[in-house]
Amino acid sequence: MNPMRKTLAVGAMAGITAAAALVGSSLVQNVQFARARDEVANSREQLSTVTDLSKVFRNVGKVVEPSVVNLSVQKSGRTPPIDEDALRRFFPDRDGDGEPDLPPGFGGGGGPDDRPFEQQGTGSGVIMEAQGGSGFILTNNHVVGGATELTVTLADGRAIKNAKVVGTDPKTDLAVVKIEADRLIPAKWGDSDELARGDWVMAFGSPFGYVGSMTHGIVSALNRQAGVMADRQSYENFIQVDAAINPGNSGGPLTNVQGEVVGINTAIASRSGGFQGVGFAIPSNQAKFVYSALKDKGKVTRGWLGVAIDDAAKHPGLVKSFGYQGDKGVLVQQTFSDTPATGKLREGDIITEMNGKPAETVQQLRNAVASTAPGQNLKLKVFRDGQATDVTVKIGEQPEDLGAMGSRAPRPTPPAKQERADKAIESLGLTLSDVTDAAIQQFSLSDVKSGAVITKVAPKSPAAKALLRVGDVIAKVGDKAVANAEEAMAALSKADVSKGVRLYVTTPGGSRFAFIEAEAK
Repeated sequence: MNPMRKTLAVGAMAGITAAAALVGSSLVQNVQFARARDEVANSREQLSTVTDLSKVFRNVGKVVEPSVVNLSVQKSGRTPPIDEDALRRFFPDRDGDGEPDLPPGFGGGGGPDDRPFEQQGTGSGVIMEAQGGSGFILTNNHVVGGATELTVTLADGRAIKNAKVVGTDPKTDLAVVKIEADRLIPAKWGDSDELARGDWVMAFGSPFGYVGSMTHGIVSALNRQAGVMADRQSYENFIQVDAAINPGNSGGPLTNVQGEVVGINTAIASRSGGFQGVGFAIPSNQAKFVYSALKDKGKVTRGWLGVAIDDAAKHPGLVKSFGYQGDKGVLVQQTFSDTPATGKLREGDIITEMNGKPAETVQQLRNAVASTAPGQNLKLKVFRDGQATDVTVKIGEQPEDLGAMGSRAPRPTPPAKQERADKAIESLGLTLSDVTDAAIQQFSLSDVKSGAVITKVAPKSPAAKALLRVGDVIAKVGDKAVANAEEAMAALSKADVSKGVRLYVTTPGGSRFAFIEAEAK
């Protein structure tokens, strides 16, 4: 081949290669495009079914909205006394008359100091029942409790004045309101026990006064104790949701995708005062019990066992000292005399079941007992003496003031100088004394006749870590009752305190177990 033909051949081959490359690239691009187009088409086809979810939300709104009401509340009160020291800091005396230079309307008998005032607020509620021209609305106690005037605005725009608060229950923050009106559509109860984390939920109400609002989200958690009710006798068992709940939503319903009421919106966790993704609702099964009691009787009568209890999970060493190997259950710290628990339950029992259902926490047991009508039997399974035992307790009626049960008078401050025959247990950080007349007077032990009085607890010691305090009385070391400090010392000296030892002590709040363990050297 001559040079010219060789050059032409090479050029032809290069052109064919280039053309093939272009064709191949185009073919690849066409294939990629076709795939992308098909994927978009398939996705669009799949997304078209999402309209069904929108239809669900729309239908839930149509089902629930007629039952949701807005509550306009007026409450009376008195302003607290003015802090004169604070006024002097903010309004100094510039004219030299010895008094703070207050703005007009303050002080001098002309200000709001300890004067009556009217407070106005708004909230939400849900009609749960309609009977012959009357309707019953479930809402929050913090919305209508103490109301002097109450106006209920229905979904159709009617404003019902002079609504009546039938009853309130601060322990669950629930209340029932009665109105006289016709053409009412009540909501339907749902089963909050069927809820699971991840379920769709919708919140209704009047956030910031925007009547007829609806938000949606999922169940974030169940059985939450949020600490929003300060009373230690309160019942917190919240559904946590991420549906937007804001001021004004309180008392409105939380529903499932069937439009059933599964909760009552009650609180939010927020640093700003507005929605931050953590809302709380009272479960419908708890609310239904309270609603029925308030509607029928105007108050809630709760069941009661007559015990002081604690979560077993909080005291692993203590429960193991009883031979219990589980990590869930409810430890009986004390049984009160002349109560349903008397002769049925014992200190140290670990309750694991109630009516065939798990009793894993204090919260579960308290709620179950409280919602059991007095006079009914509650079947418990308890761990006692190394084995499971069935115990049936006839539930009693809960006293008004549970805090008074098992309490002693507050301890007076110990005198600066006092002669005591103390006995020290150095490894535990304890100093003990007999129950003498002096100790009875000093530590208000009028109801204690024997035992070893703790007269000193070393800071950061095992005793301090076990939450033992001066004035507590040790009644038992392990299973052995002790009558005085000497017997307590003898029992502790025989125990292997390096592995821990169980004590039973009487405290100002009643009696309880303590687990104390000497620090390794």
